[in-house]
Amino acid sequence: MMKCEYADPQMSIAEANAILIAPDGRFPMKQVVVNGEEYAVFEGLPETFAELFGATAKFAAREYLVYEDERVTFDAFRRAVIALANKLVEEGIAKGDRVAIIMRNLPEWFVAFYGAALAGAVVTPLNGWWTGPELEFGLVDSGARFAIVDDRQLASIAPHLDACPALERVFVTRHDGPLPADSRIVRLEDAIGTPNQWAELPEQQLPDIAFAPNDDVAILYTSGTTGRPKGAVATHRNILNNIGAVALPIMRASMRWGQPLPPPVDPLDAPQRVNLSAVPLFHATGLVTQLILAASGGFKVVMMPRWNASDAVRLIEREGVNVTGGVPTIAWQLLEEAERTSADLSSLVSIAYGGAPAAAELTRRLKARFPALRLGTGWGMTETLATFTTASGMEYVTHADTAGTCVPGNTLQIRDAEDGITLLPTGEVGEVWARGPQVVTRYWNRPEASAETFVGGWLRTGDLGKLDEEGYLTLVDRAKDMVIRGGENIYCLEVENAIYEHPDVMDAAVVGIAHQVLGEEPAAVVRLAHGSKADEDELRQHVAARIAKFKVPVRVLFLDENLPRNANGKIMKAELRAMFAAQVNR
Repeated sequence: MMKCEYADPQMSIAEANAILIAPDGRFPMKQVVVNGEEYAVFEGLPETFAELFGATAKFAAREYLVYEDERVTFDAFRRAVIALANKLVEEGIAKGDRVAIIMRNLPEWFVAFYGAALAGAVVTPLNGWWTGPELEFGLVDSGARFAIVDDRQLASIAPHLDACPALERVFVTRHDGPLPADSRIVRLEDAIGTPNQWAELPEQQLPDIAFAPNDDVAILYTSGTTGRPKGAVATHRNILNNIGAVALPIMRASMRWGQPLPPPVDPLDAPQRVNLSAVPLFHATGLVTQLILAASGGFKVVMMPRWNASDAVRLIEREGVNVTGGVPTIAWQLLEEAERTSADLSSLVSIAYGGAPAAAELTRRLKARFPALRLGTGWGMTETLATFTTASGMEYVTHADTAGTCVPGNTLQIRDAEDGITLLPTGEVGEVWARGPQVVTRYWNRPEASAETFVGGWLRTGDLGKLDEEGYLTLVDRAKDMVIRGGENIYCLEVENAIYEHPDVMDAAVVGIAHQVLGEEPAAVVRLAHGSKADEDELRQHVAARIAKFKVPVRVLFLDENLPRNANGKIMKAELRAMFAAQVNR
């Protein structure tokens, strides 16, 4: 554990949680029953997106979305959302239909999500880094009737539209020039105008649709050990409970070290917080921290279409950004840029990251560069909708090598990874099982995978970890065969399948190799057919033509014999990782 010069806290985590969630506390909780299972959820939060959207009316005059030279107020945003919701209903969207979003971080992304959700649709964000065939899979698998895309993604999906029989309409934004000759494709601007025009849209009423907290509202695609993406189905409550789950740990950390809590204040009476949206909105993290928390708190969101450290520094200084984060990669690159710039970054008060391993060195250097900065980390996955465990402020400083402790209402167990039943004692490594109101309900159209993963109200995560006496979670490995590159999940089997499509390949496996900034990167070990002459560049180009570029192996080692396997025929990947480590040492 990272050494800390600070005194021990004045109260335990359990004591602080009990004070905060008490009926007269800052975050009171209530019991609800979902599918026969009882959960504790935060009381007083919006329970549907209609409630959350309605609450944004009080921020009407505030700036909400900033993108390059575009500035959108909450009022303009609300007008555009209502216009889009009515347009979707007018064109035939019914409650439960899927509407896909495929675009980079733009103001239109926010309007598309809320507009589709308030039209009753199940919103289906697809990974904007996917290739055309991968996007085709997402559209077909979800059965999306409509898609809302940007100009770049239209180019990716246009050749695949005929393979998407359920897709009836594609709204495209920011597309210059003539549209493809397909009657399904229309301009989004014809329905709602450009962001600079949203403030002039007429006032309308939302469609008259009834919502319940446990209604499905989104399908967020993840992947499993098979390498095929799976759609995690989330309800309104699954997502919106994060409002309390993110805010409570910040106050808890202050309480434990005897720091006075700020008095309760109406968001309208407090200075507006400014967020830098540095992660893609199609990620659970982006969805929660930007679309949900910003709307509930009346925050300003400064948008980046793609992460770039120098652009981030420029925007932090220009907009007075207070909060940013995402994955450790972002923190590393922002730190390195900050260390060589004279830009005024004094407005920055918090950086939080998770989703991939973070070195203690990162914490040390961030605190050296930004002494007053509040750091935070956490663990979650798409199936838990981001925030499941967290450590903020002093809790993070003293336990930087962990993923924090459970948010109240959430529970973790460490079980034997083989039988999935036996509970392991404190400090022993096993499979992490999770239970709580933010765990999604199921996988879309995957009954067998759902039955294997969602067991008796528990989520079988596939991660290996341990819990200490205070409940801090330490992750030690991933049972699922996955590489996390800068926060992006790369499933080895998917990459291996692409490699195997090369006619010269006889045997192949993909593993993660360490990278200081990205955490890890994919690398491959390959045996070629006798007499073949394929080289590393050829194989990498072959893979790049089939799957997203961030999944392409950065290194390829060639063996003259079959890859090492155990008695069960499984490749011994620890030996493969050792081969790359030996090369580095040499």
